[in-house]
Amino acid sequence: MEKVIILGSGPAGLTAAIYLARANMKPIVVEGDQPGGQLTLTTEVENFPGFIDGINGPELMENMRKQAERFGAEFKRGWVTDVDLSQKLYRLQVSDLGIIETETLILSTGASAKLLNIPGEKENIGRGVSTCATCDGFFYRGKKVIIVGGGDSAMEEANFLTKFASEVIVVHRRDELRASKIMQNRARENSKISWELNKTPLEVVADENKVIGLKVRNNETNVEEIIQTDGIFVAIGHTPNTSFLKGQIDTDETGYINVIAGTTKTNIAGVFACGDVQDKKYRQAITAAGSGCMAALDCERYLEGNAVQDWSKSL
Repeated sequence: MEKVIILGSGPAGLTAAIYLARANMKPIVVEGDQPGGQLTLTTEVENFPGFIDGINGPELMENMRKQAERFGAEFKRGWVTDVDLSQKLYRLQVSDLGIIETETLILSTGASAKLLNIPGEKENIGRGVSTCATCDGFFYRGKKVIIVGGGDSAMEEANFLTKFASEVIVVHRRDELRASKIMQNRARENSKISWELNKTPLEVVADENKVIGLKVRNNETNVEEIIQTDGIFVAIGHTPNTSFLKGQIDTDETGYINVIAGTTKTNIAGVFACGDVQDKKYRQAITAAGSGCMAALDCERYLEGNAVQDWSKSL
């Protein structure tokens, strides 16, 4: 039986591991198929405090991992295939590791950005394809970029990108946007934003170094063309990595884990959630790390018997 199991090794999970390891809680971190989380796909991180000249995403995550290991956190590779949160000791079925029992559980499995699943997309992530305007917009100062999507987040990111880019082209496969009227109006009133509606993305076009265009099909005429660009931002939503929980924990309608306001406590005593798996608003490395710290402290206090006994009823 373990004292603490942390699922996920992004900024939230690793920060939780650092804090719990320093508290001598001997946390076990179960890494999934993408150790380090989404930051391992980011070439340069310039907005994480403490790095004046920025830092490579994979390097930042490796440093955080080594820091957690230094204090005694243990890392295991595996994929959770089944969970049982109905008993006092939580049981996890982990591929290659078998069944693990734990007193407490920290869920930091993150959320996966939805992709277009077109040729040239995945292989050019970090080479001109991005799913985070806040993270990567700065690198496109004075350049022409495309944002794919028609919802509120796409409009918000399009407006954000105009702070840096010389031109932002919104590509959407329908002739009408899904975004709220107020978000649409803000985008349409921005002179830096142009529109390519009713066009379906077909392929990310790149040379040997970077993205140079997006091939699209006009849905009315079936004519294909390449829209030249320096970067493509995909903004069609995120999916929280919670399907493995199989409805055993309280989530919102889209699958994000609900936590008690101001804490990382879920509706199950001894189970905590941090990072993007419970945050669909900010989705930044620094906010994930901060919530990882909160989860560690909430978990430590719970283990020490200082938690309020009936908090799970208040959700």
